[in-house]
Amino acid sequence: MKSESLILFFYILLQDWSWLDVKFSPNGGATDQIVTALNRTRKSIHVQAYSFTSKPIIQALIDAKKRGVDVIIILDHSNEFNDKTSGGGPCSDAGIQVLVDPKHGIAHNKIMILDENVVLTGSFNFSNSAEKNNAENSVPLTNPILVKKYMDNWITHRNHSIPWGSPAHRRIKAMIPVLEK
Repeated sequence: MKSESLILFFYILLQDWSWLDVKFSPNGGATDQIVTALNRTRKSIHVQAYSFTSKPIIQALIDAKKRGVDVIIILDHSNEFNDKTSGGGPCSDAGIQVLVDPKHGIAHNKIMILDENVVLTGSFNFSNSAEKNNAENSVPLTNPILVKKYMDNWITHRNHSIPWGSPAHRRIKAMIPVLEK
């Protein structure tokens, strides 16, 4: 077991992420870059998403889970209104741990932490509109100090988030239309 962990550690450490570059939209290739990065990830994917409707990104996360990658997603509570378009349901149905962040008015983070070595961040929502219509950006970060700060912040949000589809999630979902009146 130790030797397998050591091999995985060195594989991740030596993995070449230099092909990652800043992408701009519309039609700047951020979705393709994110999908490629997800397909190359071997250990873990930690996601925070505001808008989460990109079918290629959702499918890449499901495929990563199928190949044994630990995938955990934290979504803004607005995804609760978009059950038909949000990737929360399909990802949860695929066995991915999906959480909802109810603590903030808007959980507007848009990050993916890959193998705890790379952060994809920026204004780029994980949506079709982000790729095709909006002026957005996706920025890869590989500095270990920054990656750790993002991971620590992700953990903070995970600790106050609730499971997608849980009784608490359903109660909050039922209350939100009343609170917005």
